[in-house]
Amino acid sequence: MFTVLKNTTYRHLFLAQVIALIGTGLITIALALLAYDMAGEKAAQVLGIALAIKMIAYIAVAPVASAFAERLPRKKVLVGLDIIRALTALCLPFVTQIWQIYLLIFILQSASAAFTPTFQATIPDVLPDEKDYTNALSLSRLAYDLENIISPMLAGLLLTVISYNNLFLGTVIGFIGSALFVVSAKLPVAKIPEFKGIYSRIKQGAKIYFNTPRLKALLALNLAIASARAVVIVNTVVLVQSTFKLTEHATTWAFGLFGLGSMLSAFILPKVLDKFNDRTVMLTGTTILTIGLFSGYFIHSYAWLLALWFILGVGYSVAQTPTGRLIRKSASSENRTALFAAQFAFSHACWLITYPLVGWLSTTFGTLFTFIPMAIIAVLALIMATLLWSQTDEEAKVHTHDNLPSDHEHLKEHQINGQHVHEYIIDEYHQKWLK
Repeated sequence: MFTVLKNTTYRHLFLAQVIALIGTGLITIALALLAYDMAGEKAAQVLGIALAIKMIAYIAVAPVASAFAERLPRKKVLVGLDIIRALTALCLPFVTQIWQIYLLIFILQSASAAFTPTFQATIPDVLPDEKDYTNALSLSRLAYDLENIISPMLAGLLLTVISYNNLFLGTVIGFIGSALFVVSAKLPVAKIPEFKGIYSRIKQGAKIYFNTPRLKALLALNLAIASARAVVIVNTVVLVQSTFKLTEHATTWAFGLFGLGSMLSAFILPKVLDKFNDRTVMLTGTTILTIGLFSGYFIHSYAWLLALWFILGVGYSVAQTPTGRLIRKSASSENRTALFAAQFAFSHACWLITYPLVGWLSTTFGTLFTFIPMAIIAVLALIMATLLWSQTDEEAKVHTHDNLPSDHEHLKEHQINGQHVHEYIIDEYHQKWLK
């Protein structure tokens, strides 16, 4: 897994990701504590709304931003967005009203919505070999998981000497550090597609997404993943500090156990993905999440909560990590940014549903009841994904192109034993999926 770090460009990008994620983890914990401080037992509702606003920013901004970002120098785009995020995070320690939280979260996450698809689309160009890219995805997952462990531990240590408001300053440092590492990286020049307008790029990404069976299944899995993650993010502080009457430090440990489960699974996933296909791995991870959600209704102690959060962390990583592989293999290089942006927007549309839903259910019916409807959503999504994603979906397909001349480059490139055959993707030559 770690051999890809020998690539200097990727190593700098990975370090940029790690330090930014640690800062992001601190803001997640600080925001939860801020919400509890300002709203008490209604903190879940405040968090649900704040995170829903985050998703609105992602959904609205990501496709538009990617259409512009792919026309601009990647390095300048990424550095500029890191600076915007740092300046916005710098304002968070000074909020006095809940609406100020909502406004600053919208600005910060709008910048993240532009940053993430651009960053994701850069990695396949840096690491064109599929095995290297798979290892990079696992490292990326590991980075997210380390954030889930290191950030709570760091927050716990910092809370012994500073107030939670000052945790936001860690986020500022993280984004500045990310910008410095991106500046030091030599990014490849991306192939720039013909500009056909923002709407056209959004439409292209959506067209590929909804005409590819495995990506339609991915959308269903996104909903199941979001259901589990939303319960963890929104309800942890209420469960720990209201239900079990424990401290801020106990809250950070709960977040940390979720991250630990996710990290451990990330370590073994490269070997697992060598033996099993993406479909098997992702469906298995989602099954773990579904079972975990149903069992959450029976939580009766803090120790039980920690164990469950660990299991959900395992399922989350297993279900989520192969996503980048699916996107990479489902689009040509010139369409990859648009497809990453589509996945970014559609997956966060799922979060837009689950975050406020969990907040409302928790506030209205209690935190434990929340597990049942979210588990039902997850199991329905799992069933849908299983039906949509055929086991032969990723196999090479024999087909014809009656509209292309016999000497066309595309036909010559994929001619095997007198047949035109290759792994099928939606692009300018293939407008619809083969039955």
